[in-house]
Amino acid sequence: MSPRPSIKNIGQIAIPCHDVARATAFYRDVVGLPFLFAAPNLAFFRCGEVRLMLTPVEQPELAPPGSVVYFRTADLDGATAALAAGGAKVESAPHLITRMPDHELWMSFWRDTEGNLMAFMEERVGETK
Repeated sequence: MSPRPSIKNIGQIAIPCHDVARATAFYRDVVGLPFLFAAPNLAFFRCGEVRLMLTPVEQPELAPPGSVVYFRTADLDGATAALAAGGAKVESAPHLITRMPDHELWMSFWRDTEGNLMAFMEERVGETK
């Protein structure tokens, strides 16, 4: 068997954007992610140990919507309400996805300013039946 790559973790996720400046304001001011720095037509945010990079769409096949990014939160209802108050389009209100032996998995889905589908997720402990 050939050697496998030694992967430590995910370091960065790219989010495709039609308008990087508009998306930067959204992720900074509405989502509330810590802004790290900008480079020409790029913006970088901290999300836990992962860096998010807003990048312009350069190839049609990479245009939004892209992959769904699931943001973990301790207050799904509050986070979803805050996004809605900030003008984000909530596609799906907080709802139960599944019951696990030790927790329930709840999610809500929303779109960013570029049309990307995103989600909040919360693992609610002590709510299983």
